[in-house]
Amino acid sequence: MADLNPFQGRPDRGFNALPGWSWIGCYGGYYLQSDHLQAHGIEHGFFTRLWHGRGPDELAGAISAGISVHRPQQIHSGDVLEAHRATGAPWPEADGLVSSAGGQSLWVCGADCTPVLLADPGTGHVAACHAGWRGVAARILCSAIEKLEQRGAQRSDLVVALGPAISGANYQVQTDVIEAISGSLGHEHNWSALENAGVLLPDPEPNHHRLDIRAAARQQLQQAGLTDANISLCPLCTLTEQELFHSWRRDQVKTVQWSGIVSQAAVS
Repeated sequence: MADLNPFQGRPDRGFNALPGWSWIGCYGGYYLQSDHLQAHGIEHGFFTRLWHGRGPDELAGAISAGISVHRPQQIHSGDVLEAHRATGAPWPEADGLVSSAGGQSLWVCGADCTPVLLADPGTGHVAACHAGWRGVAARILCSAIEKLEQRGAQRSDLVVALGPAISGANYQVQTDVIEAISGSLGHEHNWSALENAGVLLPDPEPNHHRLDIRAAARQQLQQAGLTDANISLCPLCTLTEQELFHSWRRDQVKTVQWSGIVSQAAVS
């Protein structure tokens, strides 16, 4: 299979362009990893549009060997399931999974929403969430953290990677979206708090705003008790990096890229 260099034909870009993140080459191409998760031995990967046409069953082999594959049928919700409930078609409706044993690979997909991978180095349990604005408003990350705690995790020890998503500068939304996000973060109508956190950005159109959905997800994690040092946020924008990522806002086409993480937990 051809080696798919994400920066092919772009000599201005390079593999050291993302501090805290690394491009990992394998038999099928390159995928993105958080250095922080990798330092804890957490097998994971954020894949690009260059892997188009290959689903989790094939992608799982790029990040680990001999693992089972689990994924939900995403519905833009705050629902998080245990991985053993998502073992094959028809995939159960949800937007997050938490591992229930070792050797499980958990997958979510997106094309502007934030893929969020969480891991507890102590127990080896992991979670994967599809966090769009509806997921953040429904506090999906808090649900994933609570389920990890039920598996013995300590939230102060959790390490989290927020993958490529649409940037705040390119994500125009209406007032009802900002109201939903502000409520989920405990700010209600205190939009100045959102502005100070970099979640809410100005927009020249009346009744429109710019939302940094990754910043909102990060603040939700911080409010849940996770330390800043354990949260990695990828700066790549799915809308502007056309060679690397599908984007619903840019193309209006239902195509996605996948993100996955592997449980290192002891088999129960």
